Amino acid sequence: MQIAPIKELVPYIKHYLFLESESDFNLKKLRLFSDGNTGMVFTFTASLYINNSETKIFKYPDSFLYGQISAFKDLFLTKNTKIIIVVFQPYGINHLLGIPAIELRDEITSITELLGKNGEELYERLSEESKLDLRLNILNNFFIEQVIKRQSVNKNFIPSLLSFILKNKGQVTSTQLENYSGYTERHIQRIFKESIGLNPKKYGNIVMLHNFLNLLKSRTIDKNLTNLSYEAGYADQAHLIKEFKKYTGITPTEYLNNTSRLAVNFFEIKLE
Repeated sequence: MQIAPIKELVPYIKHYLFLESESDFNLKKLRLFSDGNTGMVFTFTASLYINNSETKIFKYPDSFLYGQISAFKDLFLTKNTKIIIVVFQPYGINHLLGIPAIELRDEITSITELLGKNGEELYERLSEESKLDLRLNILNNFFIEQVIKRQSVNKNFIPSLLSFILKNKGQVTSTQLENYSGYTERHIQRIFKESIGLNPKKYGNIVMLHNFLNLLKSRTIDKNLTNLSYEAGYADQAHLIKEFKKYTGITPTEYLNNTSRLAVNFFEIKLE
């Protein structure tokens, strides 16, 4: 279930995801790929694991923050669980907590390590509540406190620039960004890395990919992959498939037929 935050948090938080699995299984494989946002994850009842090598399996913290990811990540669940994911705006973590986003890129950080006692108390309060509305209140109140703490901090031009990139479906050049913002390419690059953790080109590529996913979701019977690839701005179908596999590890057809989607960038891979 996807729920929007209160209006005061919309500039920082895109939405909350409440995921729950009640079926019996021995092992569930989930894949997360980039959507240009970062997230904060809380797991209850069971835990998430990652297989980093052929011999070692690492357990994620029960609550953690993930930064921008360069490549997809496979997570494993060993039994039924409940998951809450706070999906931030691309610059949300930087603006809420003041952490340079580039420092979090491809990192998984325990919320307790990041926020100390406040992070530990947040997880405990969420664990003690089972009602959706009460958990929403806990999350909204916690993040409002972060906004208040940083309300005097000057905000940069990133939100406006991201809107420009989204409006153009990721297909923008550095010259267009310079002309739109009035800043130099070097300055734009620096602010992007600090606020988002990605450079403008990589962020634009992710926007293009998710524009394609929106087209795929709403496609009509007369639209095939070739038509959709051109419409999304790719040179051809081969270019689309190459980019799609780079970010997700699978083809668009496999994404449609062999996955159970929990969110647009978070899905279960059916194990054979």
